[in-house]
Amino acid sequence: MRVSRLCSLLMLALICLPAPAASGPWDMSSLQKPPSVQWLNKEGPVRSLYFEGEPFRGNPTLVFAYFALPEHHPGRVPAMVLVHGGAGRAFPQWASMWAQRGYAAISMDLSGNGPDGKRMRDGGPSETDQVIFFDSMPTQDAWVYHAVADIVRAISFLEQQPEVDPNRIGITGISWGGFLTAIVAGLDPRLKVAIPIYGCGFIYENSVWKTIFENISPAMRQSWIENFDPSRYLPGAHLPMLWITGTNDFAYPLNIFQKSYRLAPGPHYLRVMPRMPHGHSEGWAPLEICIMADQVLKGATPLIRIEKEERIENQARVTFSSALAINAASLEYTLDGTNWIDRAWDSLPLVVRGNQVTALLPAGRPLTYFINLTDARGAVVSTEHRELWH
Repeated sequence: MRVSRLCSLLMLALICLPAPAASGPWDMSSLQKPPSVQWLNKEGPVRSLYFEGEPFRGNPTLVFAYFALPEHHPGRVPAMVLVHGGAGRAFPQWASMWAQRGYAAISMDLSGNGPDGKRMRDGGPSETDQVIFFDSMPTQDAWVYHAVADIVRAISFLEQQPEVDPNRIGITGISWGGFLTAIVAGLDPRLKVAIPIYGCGFIYENSVWKTIFENISPAMRQSWIENFDPSRYLPGAHLPMLWITGTNDFAYPLNIFQKSYRLAPGPHYLRVMPRMPHGHSEGWAPLEICIMADQVLKGATPLIRIEKEERIENQARVTFSSALAINAASLEYTLDGTNWIDRAWDSLPLVVRGNQVTALLPAGRPLTYFINLTDARGAVVSTEHRELWH
């Protein structure tokens, strides 16, 4: 009887354990070893190098990257992995920006290009829709496979640099880079903070690429989703995350953006701005990115924390905590129920009372709304958007 009861308790404990995070097609134990490196320039604040990539069509590959360090770095410094988006490259100015903030940073090219922006003979797959979606078999030759592997190897490179604190490494990515950031956040526990910008999962449901998924074979579609969509990996993302996008993003609409951040079990923050432009310079500009990194990796003053959201009849109420004064609050809303990309948004200023903000909601339906809070630094934090149809 006791043995039977013990077995039952053990079975219950096993059932209650969280499911292991998906690891996908990547050999993480291999990728987490230091890659071989060829330095092009090992002097100055912004250096350049090649590191080994995954074999492509049976041939070895190299990945070009810029590596930046602060000019004065007593002791080991935190580090950031910088992941570009479509039509992007290894950006030396992006790495330099982070070095000026006191970070080591690596910005690598994920399109098989070298320092001149041209294809390398020993580069990996290029970053085009044809390659990303239609040339995804075999899996180990797919662009997403290579891009994720390159990012994990970049983390492994950073870990081995004597100037870098291996316990304080974060990642941020823009557009396709945000998409990849969301994957790696759920794959690699060495990361301590992740900041996807625009990019997210569920792109087969509603994105600029939706028609591609509608026109490929069911088997290819399912294989691509199972191997490469971030929705497979976000349940393993237990680290703090800041998600940044605009209300009308043409590539990754708000509904799939929300589904994505809700999947990640770690603490998350949002920064959603009306009609935020989509681009690299626009994507790395928000000051909240560095504040979030400093918050986690340097123990600095944190972003506003949304403690509670509720709706009582025609009022929305937000309770928050903040180490700094709140300078502004606003209700961002749309009565437009058409395509996410085309919706017209309006804004109403709100009054902050203590640690709460209350908004009187417009009477029209359908209504989509969220509340933005701005602290004394100008840093914005958003609530989740809500949709009311009746």
